[in-house]
Formats: sequence, structure tokens, C-alpha cells
Amino acid sequence: EFGEVVVNAGGGRVALAALEAAGAENVDGKVLVDVSNPLAVEEGELRLSPVESDSVGEQIQRAFPHARVVKSLNTVNCRVMVEPASVPGEHNVFVCGDDPGAKEQVAALLGEFGWPAERVLDLGGIRAARAVEMWLPLWAGLFRKFGHGEFNIEVRRAR
Repeated sequence: EFGEVVVNAGGGRVALAALEAAGAENVDGKVLVDVSNPLAVEEGELRLSPVESDSVGEQIQRAFPHARVVKSLNTVNCRVMVEPASVPGEHNVFVCGDDPGAKEQVAALLGEFGWPAERVLDLGGIRAARAVEMWLPLWAGLFRKFGHGEFNIEVRRAR
């Protein structure tokens, strides 16, 4: 109720129910950072639900049209989120959402966590949440390979 920014860091499949329990009046008009991933485990296999044609970020934006939803930080583990220097290199974090001001506010928050502005990549509208949510199966495979979650992706471009 009193928070300036709402962070959805619960499971993606229960995100809507959790936010509904918090009450739309407590998220209306606020920046809502969606850190969740649509993780589903069925028969011991990791799956995403939804995948490709929708995202948790989009579902939240539809359910709470007055919230200013920004998808971010769902591509890294909790330590890398708030201590990006724990991973060497020029790795990136992503933001996407329909409200440019909300994305700017989230980028500033990321800066407070230690993310340099040039490493925060704006992927566009909330529909781009589909792409960053689909990173999870590869992230999980790398987690199994490395035995920990302190890694990240670095986007390199041709000059």
C-alpha cells in the first residue's frame, strides 16, 4: 500500500493471484517490476507456461491496466540482480514495458544496484517479456552445468 515501487518476485504461475490478493488499488499507478518467470515442472521436466504467445509480464499488464509494468531482472539470480560486479565482464540486464517513464525509473533503480546505464538494454514494449522469459530453460541448463547461478549473458554487437 505504501510502496512507491511494487516488485513481483514470486512464481510466475501464481503472480496474478498474489497481486490480486495485494489489491489492484495497491498497484494502480505504481511502477511494478516483474521479476518472475513462468516456470512449470511437469513429470520432472522444466517447462514454461505461458510461452511464446504470451508472458507473465503481459498477463500482469492486462490484469492491472493502471500499473506501470516493467519486466526486468528475471534473467539473473538474486545475487547478480543486486551485485552485478560479482560476475566479471560487460554483461547485460534487460527492461521492457509500455511506459517509458517507468522503464527510466527501473533503469535508475538498476543503477543503484550497480548496473551501469550502458549495460541496461531496453527491449521495447511489454510484449518483449516473452523473449526474456524464454531465456529460463537455457539459464537452467547453464545452472546445471556450472553448479551455481552466478553468471549472466553479455550481448556483443558488431561495430
